[in-house]
Amino acid sequence: MTPDELLTTTRSVRKRLDLTRPVPMELVRECLEIALQAPTGGNAQGWHWVVVTDPERRKAIGDYYGRATRAYLASKSSAGALFQDDPERAEVQRRVSDSAAHLGEHMGDVPVLVIPCIEAPRLPEGNQAGLWGSLLPAAWSYMLAARARGLGTAWTSLHLVYETEIAELLGIPSEVRQGALIPTAYYTGETFKPARRQPLDDVLHLDGW
Repeated sequence: MTPDELLTTTRSVRKRLDLTRPVPMELVRECLEIALQAPTGGNAQGWHWVVVTDPERRKAIGDYYGRATRAYLASKSSAGALFQDDPERAEVQRRVSDSAAHLGEHMGDVPVLVIPCIEAPRLPEGNQAGLWGSLLPAAWSYMLAARARGLGTAWTSLHLVYETEIAELLGIPSEVRQGALIPTAYYTGETFKPARRQPLDDVLHLDGW
């Protein structure tokens, strides 16, 4: 696929992850090798990647994620609670919420869970853009590389409610912080297309706000 197609059709895959088909570790490694080409502040490369395939550990992470998802879906900030005054957008949000609930119940069944982490003995006070800007582009590169290889992923972070517990489960040192949880699996169907977004002119500001 062309670069533009890759960038506009890499979607968060939740309901269409194939939970029964194993994902070769070599394929995950290929995606991570590409992710390591992303930029980092000062070329520090302070990232680490925890790849979880063990069924028991995946189940434990899935239990934490499911608990966090249920709390999120019951909150006023959940996707399904947004844009209720706009029927068209509200319907989209309902579908997003529904798929989030599905993943919340099945995260532990996904064959590969990838947790991008970064060395951060102490989180900076105030602006943290420099810290997370040295990790999140690489995580997105991983997701793009996965899409190009027939793998589906989803950007999630609800597990961070239980970051300490998951760090203990996986032996992640206290000076290392988790940035996301990326379920990875083959996907079913091939109908990914660009999503509807706000018009560019509604969010574009030239030479000032």
